[in-house]
Amino acid sequence: MGVVDVRQPLAGHEDQGQGLRSGVWRRDVLQEVAPDLPVVPGALTDYRQQASFDWKQLRVALEDPEILRVKMNLWRKLEADPVFAHPRVTPPMEEQKRRVAVQLRRFLDLNIIPQEVHNWSYKDKTRFMMAINAATSSWNKNLSVKFGLGVSLFTNALLSLGTDRHLSFYDAVWDNRFLFALGMTEVGHGSNTKQVRTTATYDPETQTFIINTPDFEAAKCWAGNLGKTCTHIMLFAQLITANDTCHGLHAFLVPIRDPETLTPYPGIKVGDIGEKAGLNGIDNGFAMFDNYRIPRENLLNRTGDVTPDGEYESCFQNPEQILGAALENLLAGRVAISQESTHDLCAAVTISVRYAAVRKQGGPRNAKEELSIIEYPLHQWRLFPYVAASCVFKVFIGDFTDQYLDLVEQSYKGAEMKDLTSVAAEVHAIVSAMKPLITWTCASALQESREACGGHGYLKASQLGTMRADHDATVTYEGDNNVLLQQTSNWIVRNWPYAKQGNTSAILDASPLGTLHCLINAAEKLKEQFTGTSIDDVLNPNFVKSSYEWLVCWLTQSLDNQLQKLKSSGLDRFTARGEVHAFYAKPLALVFGESNALSYFWEKIKTPGLSSEIKNIMERLYVLYGLWGIQRNLALFYRGGFASGPKMADLVQEACQAVCSSLKPEIVSVIDAIAHPDSVIKSILGRSDGKIYDHLYDAYMSQQGNMGRPAWWHEVSAKPQSKL
Repeated sequence: MGVVDVRQPLAGHEDQGQGLRSGVWRRDVLQEVAPDLPVVPGALTDYRQQASFDWKQLRVALEDPEILRVKMNLWRKLEADPVFAHPRVTPPMEEQKRRVAVQLRRFLDLNIIPQEVHNWSYKDKTRFMMAINAATSSWNKNLSVKFGLGVSLFTNALLSLGTDRHLSFYDAVWDNRFLFALGMTEVGHGSNTKQVRTTATYDPETQTFIINTPDFEAAKCWAGNLGKTCTHIMLFAQLITANDTCHGLHAFLVPIRDPETLTPYPGIKVGDIGEKAGLNGIDNGFAMFDNYRIPRENLLNRTGDVTPDGEYESCFQNPEQILGAALENLLAGRVAISQESTHDLCAAVTISVRYAAVRKQGGPRNAKEELSIIEYPLHQWRLFPYVAASCVFKVFIGDFTDQYLDLVEQSYKGAEMKDLTSVAAEVHAIVSAMKPLITWTCASALQESREACGGHGYLKASQLGTMRADHDATVTYEGDNNVLLQQTSNWIVRNWPYAKQGNTSAILDASPLGTLHCLINAAEKLKEQFTGTSIDDVLNPNFVKSSYEWLVCWLTQSLDNQLQKLKSSGLDRFTARGEVHAFYAKPLALVFGESNALSYFWEKIKTPGLSSEIKNIMERLYVLYGLWGIQRNLALFYRGGFASGPKMADLVQEACQAVCSSLKPEIVSVIDAIAHPDSVIKSILGRSDGKIYDHLYDAYMSQQGNMGRPAWWHEVSAKPQSKL
């Protein structure tokens, strides 16, 4: 099976006339990315027959078919290879680490990322790599993290931070000779990276950097692969030259272990940090350095270098290249995490909705059959908004990623870019809201899905518990969510003066991607009040759009007013920002993220060529996701004067229930459109055939020794009574 070339159109889709006719993809083309599902008598088939649209057409509307093809190809390869088989019982921690390490070696040996991919353009190559990473994460998150940290993210960082003198490391990683860890976090410093305390002091006499860890709080920690298996670490340390001159944080390539024996080198104290709540196939480690020397050339020198005699030099020639490095290094990991979490969100609702369609419980008195729990309005409200979020996020992360990669590619080429600083700031703000929004929504969906599956959802074989534990790390790594949101709110409020002045051109300049266009005419928008009288006034996209625009404007104004009030009282800027974060800045950043997701989804709905059936279902999903957010934030609409009296709250509540009810006959097919193959989901409750009780029976009966007497029976059994 060859490499899927994301630069080429899907087979049979060389032009719209062959692959796409009147907005509908040809069925033989769809079969490659949306294979037929089993037709089995039962609830899932019954609900599928009620749908008003073709789920395969929705699948290719929500996600680029070329990217889908990459993922499907990878999943087929992994399923066919016994090395990647999933164990029935959780192995001991050390065995988990061994299995994942062996799987990574096999993964690279399979040539899943062939040599020709490295010759593609930055955008095409990175799109392909991100698709591979997201698909691998759905198969085995441990393998994805090990591959991402040790290979793909490292090599991306190497190309953006290093120069030609470091290409041998790039080749060695892809040739399976080296494995890297990324070492930024320290025991005492995580988010505040400027205060990292590991030092790299240049010694001109030996032309080496001397790496030192001043104390345990400065030990590198949590670095994946560092505990047992990495040969090198990309170490971030304070670069120091003559007279103790500190040039700030720089990256260095530091050998850790002998590649042939995995024995640590002298001068390094390195080990595994121990068992974690999840992801125990990853050997997260710690490291402390004691006057450990590395060659001068091991400094990654694209941004700055040190001459042999110890002079520090800045290396950038133009600001466009600076932008490229900044966008790549700050954001690529967060974008990847958002993609993986969207996959996890889709898997969670696939399991819980399919289970809800099949599971019957209760019903009206004298009814011949019990009702499927999906028929209950409460159950719909618990799950359907997460289904809508899955679809919205799929489009949001897919289309934004293309935008982001375009910008980085242009900047690397040194192309002149209008509003250079504004582009970088806006992209950073978008990602800093996107990652918290998506990872938190996924975490919440996993918990709700677990509960919605009742006791069966607590079985390990449901996969929901494992997914929940493994996903949990995403809310703090690659940037703590609460801290990231500060960066988004800071950027928004910084541009609020333009809105107050009515300076439209300044807003347009500050927001080249358009995410702050909602602040245009803010004064007029803030005068708006809710005047709806019927459910039709809220059950439509226009209400969702205008409500979010008002809310972003009001939250921005409120944040600015509170900041000015605190500063006037004598508080410094740092303290004032801390005071407003919980009730002003954080809500603003999250609402901004939701608004962006909705905007990208709405643009997709307007795509020429989409069939009316697909537009209709996507519009209802848009409305549900929007109303879900409005309902959660109702108190803010009343605080800000947009609404008064019970009318808006009553109508929004009624509309939420109505759109869920309208989606009930569609929801199983919506799930089919976003679901991964059964072999990827790995859940006995979420398989596409709907035979949950057959799969439960198999799970019960296949447990080794579960019906036998325990080996320790004599320790707990009743003792024979003496006859004396």
